[in-house]
Amino acid sequence: MYVKFPEGATKRTNPEAAADVVYDAVIVGGGIAGAIIASRLGAAGKSVLILEAGPAEDLTLKGYEGYLDRFYSATSKDNQSPYPVNPNAPMPRGTDARRISPGTPDSSAYLVQSGPFATDTTYTRVLGGTTMHWEAKTPRMLPEDFRTRSLYGVGADWPLTYEDLSPYYNEAEHEIGVSADVEDQSYLGVEFDEGYVFPMKGLPLSYLDRMVAEDVDGMPVELDGVRRELRVRPYPQARNGIPNPGYVPRGAVSTYQVEVGGRCQGNNNCVPLCPVQAKYHAGKTLSLALQSPDVHLVGQAVAYRVHVDEHTRRVTEIEYRRYDKPDSTHFTTERARGRLFVLAANAVENPRLMLASGLPGSNGLVGRNFMDHAYLLAWALLPEVAGTFRGTNCTGGITDLRGGGFRGRQAAFSVDIHNDGWGWARGAPMTDLADLVDAGGRYGESLRQGLVDRVSRQLQLAFMVEVPANPSNRVTVDPAYTDHLGNMRPILTYDLPDYTMRGVAYARQLSKRIFARLGAEDHTRYDPDFWGYAVYGGEGYEIRGGNHLAGTHMMGSDPKTSVVDANQRSWEHSNLYLVGGGSMPTVSTSNVTLTIAALCLRSAAAILAQLDAESAPIRLTSTDTAQARPQEVVL
Repeated sequence: MYVKFPEGATKRTNPEAAADVVYDAVIVGGGIAGAIIASRLGAAGKSVLILEAGPAEDLTLKGYEGYLDRFYSATSKDNQSPYPVNPNAPMPRGTDARRISPGTPDSSAYLVQSGPFATDTTYTRVLGGTTMHWEAKTPRMLPEDFRTRSLYGVGADWPLTYEDLSPYYNEAEHEIGVSADVEDQSYLGVEFDEGYVFPMKGLPLSYLDRMVAEDVDGMPVELDGVRRELRVRPYPQARNGIPNPGYVPRGAVSTYQVEVGGRCQGNNNCVPLCPVQAKYHAGKTLSLALQSPDVHLVGQAVAYRVHVDEHTRRVTEIEYRRYDKPDSTHFTTERARGRLFVLAANAVENPRLMLASGLPGSNGLVGRNFMDHAYLLAWALLPEVAGTFRGTNCTGGITDLRGGGFRGRQAAFSVDIHNDGWGWARGAPMTDLADLVDAGGRYGESLRQGLVDRVSRQLQLAFMVEVPANPSNRVTVDPAYTDHLGNMRPILTYDLPDYTMRGVAYARQLSKRIFARLGAEDHTRYDPDFWGYAVYGGEGYEIRGGNHLAGTHMMGSDPKTSVVDANQRSWEHSNLYLVGGGSMPTVSTSNVTLTIAALCLRSAAAILAQLDAESAPIRLTSTDTAQARPQEVVL
């Protein structure tokens, strides 16, 4: 079942009219953070303007299918391949990653990297944001993840506890439509309300997961003197499964529609895009938000500067540049005014905009403490056919080493079992085909059988290793590096601490033990010429990024040591909220999107309370209401 977005989803505001309106809230970014806040404010009758860097027409079924067609026809199928190149709203690609020469920043791509470590960081600047390419795993953070400084002397503590965020996790799981079973997700201190059920029943483990589980379940490991047994566990997924009673997924009119179709079909190429939209993306929330007459959208609008009143320190307006076409250098400069402002881009673009506006914060922490997960891959050939390439990219994994006292010495991690073979590590199955032809001289039936035999036995483990906050890891700007619209590009300075590398080294040794237990032939070889090659303890490793961006406007309880408070409101600008992964003090061992959604639901409640507490808005200044109404876009 394809989601047919309502007609109202295509409306947008005439930017000339928008310039004459003082909105209750101006939101920069139409990803999951902006979409959730806009939907909650619109439902409460507040006037909202969303500024989106990408085109405004992407919420239609036609637009989505156009992305799919582009992906299928692309030669290189990376996470950004469905989306046209847009010089006016450029976005990083994993294929941009290059080894960095000491002292020489790499400015060949949009994201300038100054080292010492290179990363393949990506994010998507279209409506829906990075949920337009995500893997859609939605684990909650562990209770201990909120107190790593107090418990283990590492990273930073949150001004929130797991218990504080738990009700918002519940709400986020229902907004996204998570498929999971409570009994599978209750471990390492994660608890659920009595009687709580996920919106949809958990998706089954893949055939490959079950094969691995036969030998790995019960496998003993000892870490820092504590013995534990490993288990293959299903991941919670933001994909339509079988709905529990009373839940109707986004985009479905009735539960019946989901029961007869529209459930996850196990497509292995659902990253970046699910062919049948069974996977959640933020456009589903945004399309419903835009049904409100009070929620407006201006597309092709790239935020340029945050303007602040020098006396009150309150934000007065967002200056943005609106381009005519993605391939055009012509733009107009517009301004959006509001009572409150929400920066909801991501952990790179939010601080980039603040720094480009001359707003580093009195403590200088805007842009600092950048975090992402460090991924270590290990790959092997199983002794028998395992059904590789059946199922979505990742349905299960090993999560028993996400938490524990050992975190005082080394990083924790989770282990993903990949259903897409050696695709991430070595480009399977295309590279296998080339090798069988070029090196093996195979063709015809021999080639077909050889490819099936090799690919169907591939196993790849992806270790997602935590990286703690470090002020030296940061996003900065420099007028020497600008894009087509004159916006300063983000500069990333990044390195991996020994704490993380100790976790990486342990993960590699664990992969060898797992492969031996499975009777698998270890094919893992790390290339010293790889852009993310890192040496620790005399051993070399290929380290990749997870695109789980966090930390650059960290929340805290003290204005001297943080950028925003527990509601994601700026300490220094009382009507400005910086929301999303950048507010997270730790990235720990969970994918960040569910936590971002929970934090933004909490912030939406705080924004509504602030709007109600402050004086009534002056909606219009120099034009009448009719002129400010959104106009229909006919596609």
